[in-house]
Amino acid sequence: MTTKSVKTKKVCQVCGETRPELLRPARIIRNEISDLIKKETGHWDENGWICLKDINLYRKKYINTILQKEKGELTELENEVISSLTDNEIVTKNVDSDFEGKLTLGQRIADKVADFGGSWNFIILFFVILLAWMGVNSFLLIRHPFDPYPYILLNLVLSCLAAIQAPIIMMSQNRQEDRDRARSIQDYKINLKTELELRLLHQKMDHLLNQQLERL
Repeated sequence: MTTKSVKTKKVCQVCGETRPELLRPARIIRNEISDLIKKETGHWDENGWICLKDINLYRKKYINTILQKEKGELTELENEVISSLTDNEIVTKNVDSDFEGKLTLGQRIADKVADFGGSWNFIILFFVILLAWMGVNSFLLIRHPFDPYPYILLNLVLSCLAAIQAPIIMMSQNRQEDRDRARSIQDYKINLKTELELRLLHQKMDHLLNQQLERL
């Protein structure tokens, strides 16, 4: 009876974990990962058990091995994707909301100025002010115009407006480039995780099909 109870006892063959809720049958592990476990630990029994912690650990090591063979040294971004993959975390996030939440008052004003400066409302208002300025100084105030022809004061105002507007618009454009860069990084993370998930899913399906064929 003692021998029988020892044989049926569930123990992780890697770390010795004994809690049943954390253990999984070793036969569900794909050959690539089981070979890696056998290489590092020196033993592997498909009829035994393995805990979820070690499954995630060797799954991460296996993915690291795949990417290192294809890409060489892994970046921090790729390590982040691998960690999210093994820990079943979501990498998708709303980049726009993150940027909007971090904007200062000056940055918000710069965005508003850039949006207004690139609209038809600004162009129409700009021409209306120019025509009104020239009309007042050329026709209404003929004797004592505050800015007679050739409208030197107007040229000065326009030069100051252009000098102020240009860096404000550049600030908004630089921030838009940072937002686009963050979006591209986010897309890369999602695409990389999706590709790895599909590869692992195909390997798992092949492993399960081979097991079914062996049983048949």
